[in-house]
Parts: sequence; C-alpha cells; structure tokens
Amino acid sequence: MTGLDARDIEEAAARLEPVATRTPALTALSLDQAAGWPVVCKAENLQRTGSFKFRGAYHHAASLTARERANGLIGASSGNHAQALALAGRLLEVPATVVIPDDAPVPKLEGVRALGGKVVTYRRGIDDRDGLVAERADREGLAVVPSANSRRIMAGAGTAALELLADHPEIETLVVPVGGGGLAAGSAVIAKHVSPGIRVYGVEPEGGADTLLSLRCGQRIALPEPPVTIADGLGHSCPAPLTWAVNSRLLDGVVTVTDRDITAAMAFAFRHLKLVVEPSGACALAAILSGLVPHESGTIGVVISGGGVDLPTFHRLITATPQRKEPARA
Repeated sequence: MTGLDARDIEEAAARLEPVATRTPALTALSLDQAAGWPVVCKAENLQRTGSFKFRGAYHHAASLTARERANGLIGASSGNHAQALALAGRLLEVPATVVIPDDAPVPKLEGVRALGGKVVTYRRGIDDRDGLVAERADREGLAVVPSANSRRIMAGAGTAALELLADHPEIETLVVPVGGGGLAAGSAVIAKHVSPGIRVYGVEPEGGADTLLSLRCGQRIALPEPPVTIADGLGHSCPAPLTWAVNSRLLDGVVTVTDRDITAAMAFAFRHLKLVVEPSGACALAAILSGLVPHESGTIGVVISGGGVDLPTFHRLITATPQRKEPARA
C-alpha cells in the first residue's frame, strides 16, 4: 500500500491549475542527436520560484484547514522547497518559516526573504535539522510542510509528469532526478497510470546515491558518509519512508551521474535549450546525454527540476569541465 494513487495527483493538478505555471516541454534536434533518441524536456526551472517544488509545497499547504495553518507554516530545505514554501505562505496569507543550511546558494536565501519568508539557518552535517523544525513547530504552533515525505507533496510534484505526458503521450521512458524522492514517486504513480507500459528511471548524483544503495539492499539504508556532490538539492543520506514505499515498488531503476556529467549537461542545456539549470536540475538530462538510462525505442521524457543557481557559480561550473563535441544547434 503506497498511500498515493493517480486520483491524488489529478486532484493536486486541479488545485494547482490557478496558481502554478504550466511549464513548457522543450525539444531540440541537437538534443535528439546527442542522446540518440527523441527527447522532450519538462522545464520546471521555469516554474514559479524556479523549481518543481512549488507544486508540492502549495498543494500540501492549501490542503490544510484554515485552523491548521493559522499560525503559519514551517519546513526544512536546501533551498528550493524553502522558496516554494515562502511563496505558498504568501499566496495563502500565512507566515512561513524555513530552516535552511547556512551554506545554501545565495539566490535561494535571497528568494526566501524576498517572498516574505522567515529564515532560520542550521549547520549542515552538525545540527539536527528535523529536530529544529519539530521544536519550533511545537513551540509556535506551526504546520510542518515536509520537502518530500508527504502524500500531498508527492501528489503535487507528480503533476509535472502528468502535464508532460498529456502534452507528449508518445513518451516511452521517463527520467527524473531523485533527492527526497517526492518527484520520482509522484511521477512514477501517474506515469504508470496514464501509460502502463512506460518505464520510469530515477537519477542520483554518485556522491549521494542513497536510493540506489537502498534498492540494492532491499530496504532503506543510510549512506555511511554525508553526501558529497555539487547537486546540493539531491544530497540526501537516506530515502524518506513514504517516498521509499512508492519508489521501491514503481521505479524501473536508478542510475547515477558524476559531477562532470552534471556540469556538461548544464552547459548543454544552456547552449541548446537556452535554459539556466542548477546542478540538481540537470541530473536527469545528464543521465540521458551520458547514455546511462536503458532505452530501447521511442521518445524519452526528462524532468529538468530546477534553476536555482547564481551567475558566478553557473559560469564556473559550465566552463570548468571540457565539453564534448556537440552537434550543431537546431
């Protein structure tokens, strides 16, 4: 029993329709040539607050009763969920507090504050993030909005795949990044419902492959060392219980990408799709460009999950790695 089904995602889509951006599905001949197959990219870096996270955060918060959210919302995040929660609070006219690592990218911190969110920082790998959230929620009567471990979050995240498959029903393989696992879980549920024969693959950075390790062991396993990856949004140490219950059953596999794969994909997206993509957001595309995802025929769908990266970091990352010879842009 996963606790999540297609009706949850369809209901989330109805709630999100007035407030979320229906992001474009992008194609390019140069991408098809590089991948060896037709590829369609769902550009969630163009979603409100710059990532798919707005879908889940708003859906979860809006699903609460007025009394439950009256004192405000609180959640923890490496950055994207924080901005999404801040905007959800603003739209629902309740205060939002986000617990965010003190080394989070500056644009993400600034984005939270610009949206009226209250920022509480913690030291990554030292402080008990979830403990800070629970303590403040209890003391101030705040409603906790998880970044992934929630049926409502998974349902909201899955609406990106629902839109992509509605626009491109010919997709035979769907590829999504895996961090907390909410996007992968929601995507897998709706994809298998809409197109039963579709294959869904998750992608993790090599330095934070907790879901792959857990799949190999047949149970949730924590990484022996803290994640080390440029894809900060995917740097989780152990799959969340609710997302694991879905992903362990429905994902057809998980592959990993290196930091070099990721930066090459960021550069490719900029040159050929005219997109600014953060490292976490580029992981699924990286797996396709590196030929890591099993695929036998038809179109591949890729979720580009976010674009939260500042200009100096983006420039440094896309110019630091020697680029492969690429096809002419078309």
